Amino acid sequence: MSVQWFTHPDPRAAAAACAQHIGALLEEALSEQEHATLAVSGGSTPKLLFQSMVASGFRWQRVHLFFVDERCVPPDDPESNYRLANENLIAPAHIPPDQVHRIHGEINPEPAAQRYVDDIRNFFGLEEGELPHFDVVQCGMGPDAHTASLFPGEAPIEDREHIAGAVYVQKMPDKWRVTLLPGALLAAKNTVFLVTGADKAPGVGNVFHREFDPKHYPAQLISRQGKRVTWFLDQAAAAELVK
Repeated sequence: MSVQWFTHPDPRAAAAACAQHIGALLEEALSEQEHATLAVSGGSTPKLLFQSMVASGFRWQRVHLFFVDERCVPPDDPESNYRLANENLIAPAHIPPDQVHRIHGEINPEPAAQRYVDDIRNFFGLEEGELPHFDVVQCGMGPDAHTASLFPGEAPIEDREHIAGAVYVQKMPDKWRVTLLPGALLAAKNTVFLVTGADKAPGVGNVFHREFDPKHYPAQLISRQGKRVTWFLDQAAAAELVK
């Protein structure tokens, strides 16, 4: 699959361009169907993205919001991806609560993952073994080239069959997470990466230039095998992209 990438002067400009692109993809989906679906990531980078999406004036009445992953913490915890989205997108954009499909990080990881899978199956009308086709999945990437909660060397990067799962990440302080798995990410109709900061530059270089090895560079898998993949980078993150 072809991959596009765009470089912008700073994180705010990259986020604004990414927001515009996501809005256009959602409008494209809504021109053909009753509802559109967007799965968003957590971490620090999406805050600017969410704020840009709110500022755009996009109308959310027909969009259902899902999450790429979540830390196993309560929804009001400072580390909660839901809290970040709620404060910077859901509440200010007035997205209807029944269109927000959060991961219940406050319960045990395995039941939380199953509850999320059941919610996704119910919304998409999926049979056992079928995968959802999100209209847009927004991914980030860590300095180690992890994306979602798919970390280098961890077994879930090889799971193409299941929608979501609970993962234990030894190297992270918040060890338990719930994440969409590769099968669901690769089935998305459009994938958008937003990556900013000089600490991400080596990871970006590895994803684009290294031999395909998703066990070491998980973002490679989604970038190279996903559908309609577009990257939005600031200049610092793109420093090793052009060689």
